[in-house]
Amino acid sequence: MFLHRAEQGGAYPDSLCNQKIGEGNSMYYTTDYISPVGRIKLAADGERLVGLWLEGQKYFAGTVKEEMTEAPELGIFKDTKDWLDRYFAGKRPESSELLLAPLGGEFRQGVWEILCQISYGQLTTYGDIAKKIAEKMNRETMSAQAVGGAVGHNPISIIIPCHRVVGAAGSLTGYAGGIDKKIWLLKHEGVDMEGLFIPEKGTAL
Repeated sequence: MFLHRAEQGGAYPDSLCNQKIGEGNSMYYTTDYISPVGRIKLAADGERLVGLWLEGQKYFAGTVKEEMTEAPELGIFKDTKDWLDRYFAGKRPESSELLLAPLGGEFRQGVWEILCQISYGQLTTYGDIAKKIAEKMNRETMSAQAVGGAVGHNPISIIIPCHRVVGAAGSLTGYAGGIDKKIWLLKHEGVDMEGLFIPEKGTAL
């Protein structure tokens, strides 16, 4: 798993969590994966997965500013494709099975870590995540809108399961990959869709 807190003081390790978006390793590699929800772009720094974007997704490859080299033979890509094969076959692989290194600041990293704790077929809300991240940061409150921004910029879709987050009262909103793909993924995981709805206006976090 990414984002382990240091044993002393609860600080995030400099190697991951203090990186800014687009900074870090200067060499990045890529390959594609064909899935039931369309073509998927994978990105890695050689050993760790830094990106997984659905075709047409908002912020597509937004955290990797450097040019990426095609390298389908990388071990991390083989592991990721095996993970995706099992996921789309109805298995329940865990995020912790892969070496993940999403690029982002401390707040976003904290939100993405919480996303990894959402179990297969389960849902949580932006408000619930806001409460958890506020507790982690020793703050009384955190806005659901701020959390929504971090969730929407998640650079490793599906594996860091931002599709399992819904808005207030069950609104299906805020998925950068598209609402149709969010619905497909939730149905694939056997989520009871009764009570979930697509909001007519706004984001309804």
